[in-house]
Amino acid sequence: MTTMAFVSTSPFFQVPRTEVQTSEGPVELPILYQQTRNLNAFFLVDLGALRQVLARAGAEALQPACRWRGRALVAVACYAYQHTSIGPYNEIGVAVPVTRPGVTPAWHHWLQTLSDVDNPERELGYHVLHLPVDTAAACAAGRELWGLPKFITPIHYGRTASQVDIQLMDPDAPTDPDRAIMQLRGQLGRSVPGPLLSPLLYSWHQGHWLKTAVHVRGGGRVHWGSTLELRVGHSAHPMADTLRALGLDGAHPLVVLDTDRFQSRLNAGRPLD
Repeated sequence: MTTMAFVSTSPFFQVPRTEVQTSEGPVELPILYQQTRNLNAFFLVDLGALRQVLARAGAEALQPACRWRGRALVAVACYAYQHTSIGPYNEIGVAVPVTRPGVTPAWHHWLQTLSDVDNPERELGYHVLHLPVDTAAACAAGRELWGLPKFITPIHYGRTASQVDIQLMDPDAPTDPDRAIMQLRGQLGRSVPGPLLSPLLYSWHQGHWLKTAVHVRGGGRVHWGSTLELRVGHSAHPMADTLRALGLDGAHPLVVLDTDRFQSRLNAGRPLD
């Protein structure tokens, strides 16, 4: 049984829900996230390398949307879900802002990162390349209901004041820090209040593309000038290979969004027209 007791009087969470089955038991959709710590590190990577990574992932129909002078935006999104309707777990995702199949990226797609996730004219979404979690319930739901590339491995989400120490271990060497898939460490820089992003997800599931709206609320801060550095360990895992292919070993983020007040609803996916 993966569905946990979840009680909230907030109208944000008072939405109709439907029970679906996974290999780890029933899950009610949307999945509700009431208390979450979240840090999103955004990097600029080589556009050609990113296109090759998308092609190897079978997502060549999607085009990197946020581009600048031969480079494109990639997010490393880190979550510590403390109170959710499927229990607590940690997660780290490598996600690419992309346009839906058949849509050529343009400058206005940068602005769509802030647009209403329910806007039928929104074309920008995120395609997730890797999405490790540390519980079987979260892994089964992501893979079976949305086709998300989840796998199970230990994740350490460390942050004290402005100090960040986030580690993603290799499932074949879960206690060996030298073989970690990645580490994100350092000090957060200067900051101003900033919005949280409600992402639209594009994923390939059972022979067709799904689009999934994630409704997000809660205040956050935008940091720049940080000393955060992403390091890839001596891991042979495909996620480590992807990070290396994108040139992220030793990279510093362009900007960081950070919050301890993240709340969200992960909705059922719908076939993309």
